[in-house]
Amino acid sequence: MRAVVQRVSEAAVDIGGERRSHINTGLLVLLGVEVGDAADDLEWLCGKIIRLRIFPDEAGVMNLDVQQVHGDVLLVSQFTLQASTVKGNRPSYLRAARPEEATPLYLRAKQRLGELLGRPVRSGEFGADMQVHLINDGPVTIIMDSKLRE
Repeated sequence: MRAVVQRVSEAAVDIGGERRSHINTGLLVLLGVEVGDAADDLEWLCGKIIRLRIFPDEAGVMNLDVQQVHGDVLLVSQFTLQASTVKGNRPSYLRAARPEEATPLYLRAKQRLGELLGRPVRSGEFGADMQVHLINDGPVTIIMDSKLRE
């Protein structure tokens, strides 16, 4: 499971020209599910995301997590995070889980992030053509992979 986590001052998802979700201060999380991902990948990744200390404290040091700044989370599915560019110029998405495997994990990630955050997580729609708008604050962008666990 891969995630791109961006600290945002604002983020939104539009589907079909209609605003679906919006947050102010918080995290935009792009999530890609890989073939074979399991509950332990999800649990590790969700816990790490909520505990990431990437918000500034009163001294301007990145020392606070999303809960401590009363931020929100916007979760967006993105199978292209599983792209392989080893051969040629056209990415291969063979590592990306098929919708029947990925959808339940995406929905569980949304639920688990909400449990850890203590309030509902906003989201896009799995498999939809979405337009994601964001103001990356910092900019701060963290890439995480449950297989690497860096």
